[in-house]
Formats: sequence, C-alpha cells, structure tokens
Amino acid sequence: MTQKKHVYFFGGKQAEGKSEMRNLLGGKGANLAEMVNIGIPVPAGFTITTEVCTGYYENNQQWPEGLEEQIREAIGKVEADMGTKFGDPKNPLLFAVRSGARVSMPGMMDTVLNLGLNDTTIKGLIDNSNDERFAFDCYRRFLQMYGDVVMGVEHDLFEEIIQARKDIHGYDLDTELEAEDWKVVVEEFKALIEKETGEGFPTDPFEQLRGSINAVFESWFNPRARRYRELNNIPHDWGTAVNVQAMVFGNMGDHPETGKGSGSGVAFTRDPATGENVFYGEYLMNAQGEDVVAGIRTPLPISTLKEDMPEVYEQLDEIRHILEDHYREMQDVEFAIQQGRLHMLQTRSGKRTATAAIRIAKEMVEEGLIDKETAILNLDPLQLDHLLHPMIDPDADAKILGRALPASPGAAVGQVVFNAKDAEDWNARDEDVILVRTETSPDDIGGMDAAEGILTTRGGMTSHAAVVARGMGTPCVAGLESATIRYDEKTITFADGTVVKEGDWITLNGTTGEVLLDKVPLIEPQVTGDLATIEEWADDFRVLSIRTNADTPHDAEVALGFGAEGIGLCRTEHMFFAADRIGIVQQMILADSVEQRQSALDKLLPIQKGDFVGIFKAMEGLPVTVRLLDPPLHEFLPHTEEDMDRLAKAMGVKANAVKEKAESLREMNPMLGHRGCRLGITFPEIYDMQVQAIFEAACDLAKDGVKVIPEVMIPLIGTVNELAILKDNALKVAKEVIDEAGVELEYHIGTMIEIPRACLMAEDIAKYADFFSFGTNDLTQMGFGFSRDDAGKFLQAYLDQGILERDPFQSLDQEGIGQLVKVAVERGKSGNSDVELGVCGEHGGDPESIRFFHDVGLDYVSCSPFRVPIARLAAAQAQLRNPR
Repeated sequence: MTQKKHVYFFGGKQAEGKSEMRNLLGGKGANLAEMVNIGIPVPAGFTITTEVCTGYYENNQQWPEGLEEQIREAIGKVEADMGTKFGDPKNPLLFAVRSGARVSMPGMMDTVLNLGLNDTTIKGLIDNSNDERFAFDCYRRFLQMYGDVVMGVEHDLFEEIIQARKDIHGYDLDTELEAEDWKVVVEEFKALIEKETGEGFPTDPFEQLRGSINAVFESWFNPRARRYRELNNIPHDWGTAVNVQAMVFGNMGDHPETGKGSGSGVAFTRDPATGENVFYGEYLMNAQGEDVVAGIRTPLPISTLKEDMPEVYEQLDEIRHILEDHYREMQDVEFAIQQGRLHMLQTRSGKRTATAAIRIAKEMVEEGLIDKETAILNLDPLQLDHLLHPMIDPDADAKILGRALPASPGAAVGQVVFNAKDAEDWNARDEDVILVRTETSPDDIGGMDAAEGILTTRGGMTSHAAVVARGMGTPCVAGLESATIRYDEKTITFADGTVVKEGDWITLNGTTGEVLLDKVPLIEPQVTGDLATIEEWADDFRVLSIRTNADTPHDAEVALGFGAEGIGLCRTEHMFFAADRIGIVQQMILADSVEQRQSALDKLLPIQKGDFVGIFKAMEGLPVTVRLLDPPLHEFLPHTEEDMDRLAKAMGVKANAVKEKAESLREMNPMLGHRGCRLGITFPEIYDMQVQAIFEAACDLAKDGVKVIPEVMIPLIGTVNELAILKDNALKVAKEVIDEAGVELEYHIGTMIEIPRACLMAEDIAKYADFFSFGTNDLTQMGFGFSRDDAGKFLQAYLDQGILERDPFQSLDQEGIGQLVKVAVERGKSGNSDVELGVCGEHGGDPESIRFFHDVGLDYVSCSPFRVPIARLAAAQAQLRNPR
C-alpha cells in the first residue's frame, strides 16, 4: 500500500509542489514551491501539509505514520542542495520553522528561527562564518524563540535579561552588544528555561525540530489565531501547513560598502497604502526578519538599498516584476541578504488598503496585466466599506500633536487607551477608542479590532501594527518616536509637552500620519475617481439590481450618490417616532373607539404624505418600496411611570388610563405577537391611512411631471387570506386616490416573506403579490428559533465551539434559511411567473449572501446606503463566478 505523501520538498530548480496546491501546502508553502519553479533564488526546504495538522488534532496530537521518515528524507534533500548537514558539528544546517495557512494570517501563529543550534553546532557556525558575535546572536535568538514558542517561557523574561546586559554597558540597542555579551546571555537564557520549565533545553536537533513543528500546529488554535479567523471568516478546520526552510542569515555583518553586507527586509511590489506603482518596502542591515516587523528598530526605506547595495537592489527589483507578472497581483515579499547574496523567503498576495486595492485593480487593467473581469474578482467587496465612511475635514482648525508614518489611511476619532484589553472593554460599552502602544504584537489583535484607530511610537510601514491595521481597514499612525508613553501613568507626552491621558480624545489621520488633539470634524465620502471606474465596470457585469434601505430623503440621496437603483425598504415606523408626530401616534394608540383613532389618523395623514413626497422626489423614476407599519403598537408608548404621567397630562386623560392601555398592549413575545399585517387586519384604518398618504404623495408629484413608482409592501404575511384581504383594501384606497387625482400611475403591491410558513405557501401567496421581498432578519429569527435581541448571550459560544461558522444574522445561513428562500423562489415563480423577487434584510449588503441571492435567481438586493457600492461589486462577482 502506497504511503500518503505528507511532505513536499522545494529547492534547487524544481519543487514537488506548485501555487495551485495552496489548500494542501498553505499559501506560503505553495508560493515557495512556485518561486523555485520559475527560477527565483529560494533557500531549500520542505512543507508539511495542512492535512497533517488537522490529523494531528484528530489523532490525539500524534504524528501520522510515515511522517518522521518523510521528514528525514526531505532533510537529506535539503542537505544535498545547501551543502550543509543537519546537526553536523563542523558544517551545520540550520532551519527556520514557520506556519502557513491557505490564506495569510500575518503574525498570528508561531515561528522558530536558527533551529539546530546547540553547544556543539555553534562551533561549526563560528568557524564557517568567522564571526563569533554573529553565531552567538543566532544562538540567543533560537533559545529565546524556542523557549517562548515551544516551552512556554514568557517572552518578557528573555527581554529583561538582554536589557540588563545593555544597562551594564549603557547601551541602547541590541546591536551594540558584543560576542562576550551574547555568550553570557545564552547561558542565562538556558538557566531561565530550566528554572521556568523544570527541564533543560533540548540539544538533539531533530527533537528541536519535532517540538517546533508541534508548536506551529498547536499555534493554529492559540487565542489570537482563533480571533483573527473569526474576524476574517476563516474556517477553524482548515489547519496550517508547516514550512521548514534552510536558514540564511541577514545578521551576518553590517558592511554594505564591501558588497558583502547582510540584512533582511519586507517589500511590496506596489505601495500597499496608496496603490502607486512603485517598489515599496523596508529593510535593516545586520538583522533577521523579525527585527524588521517587530518595531524594535526603525527600518530603512527600500530606496536606500539602491544606494547601499545597487546590485542586490537591481536583482530584487527584477524579481519584483517577475512575481507581479507571474501572479498578476500585487505581492508582499520577504527577503534576506547573506554576505551580498539575495534569497527570497516568501511571496504572497499583499495586504493593502481599500484605496490601494481599487487603484491597483484599475491600473493593472490599464497596463494590460489583467482584464476587467479579473480586476473585479481580485477585489474584496467588504474592503470598500473602509472608503465609505467620513474623512477629516480639510478646513478644520485642529492642533497637530505630531507627524509620523501614514501606516493605514482614513480618519479615526476616539478616547485614548493604552492596552488591548481596555480597548475591548471600552468598545463593549459603545465607546470609541484609539489604541496607543509603543508597538503592537499579535496578542493585541482583539484590541486592534475594537479600536477606531491605532497609534504606535515605534515601528515602520511594515511593522505588525501597520500590516494588520491595513488589513483591517483601521486608520493607523506608526513610529511617532517624538512621543513618550508611560504605561504606569497611562499617559502619552508629545514633543511640544502636551500630555494626553487615558480617556482624552484625539484624532488620527492615517492618510497623512498626523495626530490631532481632541475631536476633529469629519466630512462624508463620495464615490469618485478610481472607485467610480471600478463600480462602472461592475455594473457592466452584474444582473442583480441594487436598491437601498432608506427612510428619509437624505438617506435616499446618499444612496443615489452611491449608485442605488431604487428603495427596497422604507420603514414607516421610523417616521412615527419623530418629535412632531409621536404624540399623535400615541393618541391613535390610546383611542377608545374607531372614531377617536380615525381622528388621530387624519392628523397623521398630511405628515406621512409629506414624508413620502420627499422620498419619492429624491428617487424620481425609480421604484420605492414602502413597508406598512410593522412593529407592535406598545413600542410607541412610554415605558417609565414618569413618561406615562407626562403623556396623560398632555392628552388630558388620567394617568391610569395610559398605564392600563400600555399594560393591555404588553405581550409575552411581541416579535411573534400583534404586529405587521395583524395590525392591518385588526385596525384596517391604520393601513388605509398609510396607503392614502403614499398615493396622494405619488399623485401630487405625478401632476408636476415627476415620475414615481410606489410599491406597497405588506409585512409578516403567513397566510394567503391575510394578503388577499389587505391587498384588496389597499387597491380600493389606491384607486380612489388615483381616480380623484386623474393621473396614470404605475404601482405594485406585494409582501415581505419573513415567516417560514410563507416560504412553503409561496405558490399561493404569489398569486396575490406583484413582488416578494425576503425579510431575512425575521426569517432567520423564526427559522432558527433565535431571538435577535437575546441571541448575543449564546451566539459567541456557538461560534467558539464550531456549532455555527458565522453569525446567521450577519451572513445568511445558506444551508437552512437559504433553503427556505430557495423554496419560496421556486414556488413563488410557479404561482406567478412575473413576481419580482428581492431581499431587504441586513443580508442584502453581505457579499457571501449576495452571491447566494444571485444564484437562486433574485432580481434585486436592498441594503443600507453605505453598503450599496459593496453590493454592486459583490453582485458583479456573483455573475462572473456563476453567469445566469
């Protein structure tokens, strides 16, 4: 029986893997193999598959049969390619052990470098490098990373030992420590590990490798990795690959002038912040890769390398073009220079801001590198959300506290906090915060997600804070070295002496790198420039129409500016809460007779009509779907005794009357109670007034030459008879108003499909409906039996335990609720082939849900105004992936 292949070698001129194998080899492993295959210099190594990781957890954290033998065989191939030998005292091969999921999770899992060093192999490294300081620097790094990642010793304890050594000499930087210092540090590290763990540091290189591989597997489920996956909708069952690669040394001396200097860097084939087609990145001489991204030393811009080591820069720039031409995507690369020789350690699709993503997609089409279809498919629709929120008003008068690196663009206003946990806690109280740190680490991911913006006093454009913030779309200003943070006092002091304390307000301009005092005014964004071009391309491909949910003329105008093609949901209950009418609404509810209720409704009629005139005028020529009153009446009554007394006094009735009415309307489960069409059945005069207001507004505008297409939506239909009665009532009122006005008017009457029974009865219901609009919020609530208002108490546990992959109120549950939608579509079309099909729940703005709605044959989706551009792009992607 052939043994399953667990390990794939890469090196020399041929690799066993390729880029299409990313699900098996992870993104990093697949791309390392691909770089080898296209002739790019990559240190040899091997990849352990993602299947081994998932099997590791299924098999009680044990390796599968044959894995060790395959690893040893691959080590032999690496030894042959590199000319060194693993564990050899004279010419040792050292390894870097890194994670590699199928999608990039920067910094979330663990890495071990310089693996294979011990008190014997260190001698060979010294002899071969002729540099004792370099060798012991590598040894201490290995001890520190292995002790932290594999053996669980706190990282800060190692840093304290290094700091103590620097304090003895009065040094500021690690690079000032000499070989003798590192020797002392190495011995102190080993003693620390034994003290903290009760066992000595392992000296056998293969056991070191075994421990590191297991640690990478186990880091798949560390808290920060789990949180990152939840934030980015990455399944927990994918697992990570492990990449074991021969070490090359960027810390082998700082002598660029000789052409034999060493260093490490991170670069992007285009600017990840702006999208400009320039080579962009940072590097450090005499450093290993983690030094560049950790923010401990401020790196140099890649342009400086052109001056320091022109031949290396020229080779790196050539590789930049090769990779971008090959992948047809902006790439993020890591590299090391060992004594003047360039080695590529990684390439992946580069994380970028929304602004950059849009520009890159457009310009790559213009350059002939990709076509429009590829440009559309390369974009993440959700990332557009970052472009569609307010920016700092350029005319605002604000005090600038400092300027640093514009690490992630956009505006952020919030109260200062100094640690990730506080950011999460304050955010849970609905307070906007700015997370201020010396530098961030992967453990800060929760707080970074909770923060409106991030400010660091150390680190560059490729630091952890910068890369993660850009990926999240969170504004970030990095490397403000002129400011001083005191964590014990919870203060940051700026260069001019201004002291900002925890809870004080500041504003970040991640586009310019400015830090501003207090709250600064913001302005609304617009769809212009590159984004407008991309959206126009998307419109050429999509077949789904995009409407908006809007209750006011202002919302309608905003949505039109973003490309909305009508209103799919206008909620009349929001209008009822306005100050100029809530009192009349309450009079209507408290009425003891039909006559009293009608009197109040007569007062509401002109106000409602005015609402509709404004919205219809804003949406001239486009359909406007108005949902008749949906919530239970008790929502409009005061809830406190004091407010009830005030209402009673205003209405000239006894307080007890108000209290008794409120009590009579109270329901055990109001979301399943006297609401929606049930109100129209029991109080038909309420719906009649609303229909009259809709058609009077439409007819008045029609007389003035304004084209209006009103659509009356009756909510919460569960039976055919409900719709038959209420549609007949609406038609009578509409006909009376239209006949009296003497105009011709196109209009439609339909229903929301939000009750599971309605999905099953859709064939019959469709015979009475011009359109169906799926109310997926309520459909999810009733289909799952979850209360939207209470599900937060247990949903996180469901997500953590893998019971649900995503919050079903945010992204449609396609397996369950989606099947109800599909059934309703099929049966509805069977009953009425002309029935128009749309969705107006929150899912109408979710790209994954939009793809489903496209696939099942809906005609339109409706979403909030700021989601319209997202929906336009997602609908185009749905059509390109599954044409209909």
